[in-house]
Amino acid sequence: MTNVKIGKPIPDFKLPGTSDAEFRMADKKGKIVVLYFYPKDNTPGCTRESQDFRDLYPEFAGAGAEIYGISRDSLKSHDNFKAKYSLPFELLSDADETACKLFDVIKEKFMYGRKVLGIERSTFLVGKDGVLVREWRKVRVNGHAEEVLEAVRAL
Repeated sequence: MTNVKIGKPIPDFKLPGTSDAEFRMADKKGKIVVLYFYPKDNTPGCTRESQDFRDLYPEFAGAGAEIYGISRDSLKSHDNFKAKYSLPFELLSDADETACKLFDVIKEKFMYGRKVLGIERSTFLVGKDGVLVREWRKVRVNGHAEEVLEAVRAL
């Protein structure tokens, strides 16, 4: 699989999601899609980022956008995380790193003084035509969801 590039169509991929939903990129033609990759359920930054997208969800929906959170966590972990924070959108499990590799978000990081491979917080905005419109890498949580919403509104 080739990596995604701005201005190019996103290759089809599928992932299992919460609420027994299966996400398939090809099924999203005609819709604006926000895919946000985050390292781990129930960690401070990931929780805050998910809550920010939750709080702005009505505005995203009003602008015609669907939001999906993606991490390597299990569906059970995602179901608990989604319920605990009343997230109104689906979380997708990428345990085998299919989408992570496609979007090139697995990076070497340092945790507790050791090198580990993990998800670099990243968000991707896909237009109705299935083409990648914008990407944010090395995301800082504060103000990020608002910035993505402004980009959605600009489409």
